[in-house]
Amino acid sequence: MPSSFRFGTVGTPKSAPKKPGGSVGAILRLHELGLNALELGWVRAVRVSEKTCAAIKAAAAEHDVALSVHAPYFINLNADDEEWPKSRKRLMDAAYYGYLAGATDIVFHPGSYFGRPPAEVLPKAITRLAGVASELRERGVEVTLRPETMGKSAVIGSVEDTLALSKAVPGVAPCLDFAHLHARPGDGSMNTYDEWAKVLEAYGNALGSDALKRLHIHLSGIEYGPKGERNHLKFEEADLDVHAIFRALRDFGAAGRIVCESPVLEEDALLLKQWWEELTT
Repeated sequence: MPSSFRFGTVGTPKSAPKKPGGSVGAILRLHELGLNALELGWVRAVRVSEKTCAAIKAAAAEHDVALSVHAPYFINLNADDEEWPKSRKRLMDAAYYGYLAGATDIVFHPGSYFGRPPAEVLPKAITRLAGVASELRERGVEVTLRPETMGKSAVIGSVEDTLALSKAVPGVAPCLDFAHLHARPGDGSMNTYDEWAKVLEAYGNALGSDALKRLHIHLSGIEYGPKGERNHLKFEEADLDVHAIFRALRDFGAAGRIVCESPVLEEDALLLKQWWEELTT
């Protein structure tokens, strides 16, 4: 029976050979390892040609590796009017070139509250994201834009924020980063089955139960302090209860992709795949 989740890495596996390098090499290595999802880590800038995108798309199709993109970090739906056009272009470029490369999902960091309450910030964020999504549709770029749940309480990216963006704008759905959600409160909470079940219940209530079959999940261990996230960690060095997350996902009939962001990318991705299979087979 095929797994309800695809597993893979955010960025190129550490063990990928130098040739062929880049994203094509990453796809080949993931396939060798028995993994079948890759998030292209375009986190500094989108610097890729249409020719390279075509090669990535062909390799992914040949080896059955599902692709997403992590857009540049420097995107902020709450940027001032002078900065916003630059943020917008980064998101548009990630979506356009990602689509050419065969990616179906574009993950991005939604931005900062700049000290203001979420209720004041979200209307502007929704309007701007709606404009991006609308232009992409007009250009025939069919991707899901995925605002990521974030690991610090000072930034846009609570479950409530990402669901509000997703409910308001067609073609938008959260990227659920469970490590970030664990780190965000800063006190070690958000680590039990019941807490994760509430997240998935809220997700299904907001976006429909079918949306739980198309989840896009980031997972890693995480170090945190009172203000939230500090660093990603290996699972063995972290207190995140992955098994509680997996039990909740199983019980809600969830499916989709789980991509690993730990410092030992493919090692921990294979561990996640193993844990999921042990729980569900």
